[in-house]
Amino acid sequence: MIKLKNILDLKNMSNRAINIAVGTLLLFVFVICLLSIRNDALTMDELAHLPAGYSYLTRQDMRLNPEHPPLIKDLAAAPLLFINASTGSAQGDINFPDQIKSWTQDVNGQWDFGNQFLFQSNNPADQMIFWSRIPMILVLIIGGLYTFLLGKEFFGSKVGLLALIFYSFSPTFLAHGRLVTTDVGIATGIIIAFYYFFKMLKEPTKKNVFLAGIGFGLALLLKFTGIFLAPCFIGFAVVWALLQARKAENKKQILWRYALSLFFLFLIAGLSIWPLYYFHVVNYPVERQVRDIGFVLSSHPIQQLGPILTKMAQIKILRPYAQYLYGLAMVFQRGVGGNTTFFMGEVSASGWKTYFPILYLVKETLTLHILTITGIISAAWILLKKLIKAQKQSFKQLLVKLIEIFETRFVEWALFGFVLFYWAITLLGNLNIGVRHLLPIFPLGFILISRDVVKDFLRKPYLKVKYVFLGALILWQVVSVISVYPYFIAYYNELVGGPEKGYLIAADSNLDWGQDLKRLKKWVDENGIQEIYIDVFGGADAKYYFKDKFKSWWGTRNPAEAKSGEYLAVSATFLQQGRAKPATGFDQDHSYYFWLDNQELVTTIGHSIFVYRIK
Repeated sequence: MIKLKNILDLKNMSNRAINIAVGTLLLFVFVICLLSIRNDALTMDELAHLPAGYSYLTRQDMRLNPEHPPLIKDLAAAPLLFINASTGSAQGDINFPDQIKSWTQDVNGQWDFGNQFLFQSNNPADQMIFWSRIPMILVLIIGGLYTFLLGKEFFGSKVGLLALIFYSFSPTFLAHGRLVTTDVGIATGIIIAFYYFFKMLKEPTKKNVFLAGIGFGLALLLKFTGIFLAPCFIGFAVVWALLQARKAENKKQILWRYALSLFFLFLIAGLSIWPLYYFHVVNYPVERQVRDIGFVLSSHPIQQLGPILTKMAQIKILRPYAQYLYGLAMVFQRGVGGNTTFFMGEVSASGWKTYFPILYLVKETLTLHILTITGIISAAWILLKKLIKAQKQSFKQLLVKLIEIFETRFVEWALFGFVLFYWAITLLGNLNIGVRHLLPIFPLGFILISRDVVKDFLRKPYLKVKYVFLGALILWQVVSVISVYPYFIAYYNELVGGPEKGYLIAADSNLDWGQDLKRLKKWVDENGIQEIYIDVFGGADAKYYFKDKFKSWWGTRNPAEAKSGEYLAVSATFLQQGRAKPATGFDQDHSYYFWLDNQELVTTIGHSIFVYRIK
């Protein structure tokens, strides 16, 4: 096994050493994720995704959780097909509660059904949750591999390796790559799609066009944000085709070749949606699908969507596409609508434009930010020197030089363009529920930073000093991230005081997603506590774990009902929303937990659950 100091010595690494380093890093990611999930309770979105996935595989009915494509949920639920419950059912050995209201009557009753399926149907919940997360870790590994491959293919092995180091020690990837959610899935889908798209541009053969189409289709089936690739692929392909045609004699032939390649890329991607969605709606009653679409989209900003999609759902061959577009419309509707969130002392239902920039600054490592600045300055300086050198040329010659530079670094500028596009879309939305929503552009950012560091920063003079500087920063990142094990969700960098102070910035999936409920149960048992009030955010059922020790609490309950000497556990999400300043326009309850400031804080469980003893 290669030593860490050799991983950091990018200058003298052979291809064999780089490959060993890649294998070591991916193995590390797998092991640390595997070891850290056993004591994590079910998180919020897993409550919807995992039961929905099992219903897809065993019922071929997509009435639950249509606002996300099914592929990730299918992968997560696949291990459940091999798990035995205490009593069997008609389909598989997991008990499926198909007679309850949330399945038979409710429109997308995903939350109630998820609770019934996992915690109230005599199923082995912890075993199911653990095994469902293994495929998610494998998806994370694949994303890391393609991050390396894209960096290696277009910028060199050392760029790919440095990007993989950033990926492997990204606290956000380690936090969410272990969970049954779609964020890491779409990050993987996008990096795969870009890898084959750029290979198609470089050499538009039938094989590369086919692989690019499959890659794009994969992204579309992993999360609806994959659709953001469409306008970018069109723009990038047009620009690249014009660059290739500008000096060629057969300009029309080149332009026509790339036009056809792009057409077939989109055709293959679009066709790839049909078979998977057909499988998922084949037993979904048509009248039920029509009713669900009509009800959910009745309040959609684009009123024409509901009638159009309900008509499509009644045409057999179009039913899969109706279901896909239904989910896409739901995502758009939710993004516009927003959600109730705590952020830096305020609570709002409409979001903040500073939310994602600040969270990116404090949730990713300082090493990454320092190297981002270093890389940008180095790249800008190299470019400036080239322009100064060419300043004596005519305007036409200078323009030609700029075009040549752009063409040489086309992949870099294309990746940067998509990152900017994604940031713009994110900032325009009102949905502020976690830095995880930026994960689709993280691998691209890692590659861009690594390219600038390796190609522009690591140059003479002072090359040895620069390598020491880089090695020290990477070592700092490794220590900073590993030191929070296994609490990766709660990671905040040193700029704000680490995970202990994270609750002052933001909660929800940035800190508190319900992952520490089982750790709270362990603390209660070890301290001989017989009863405890619980108000915890997340996907797990507290009563399932605490049984007779569980006493229900909610934020607006009268504090006088809590007697002296009793314990109350409140998660950071609810606690901070209940003692925050209301943002402009927020008119909901927001001061119901100020009374806890005068109570005894006994302990904090995993940085996310605060345990008080009532005076």
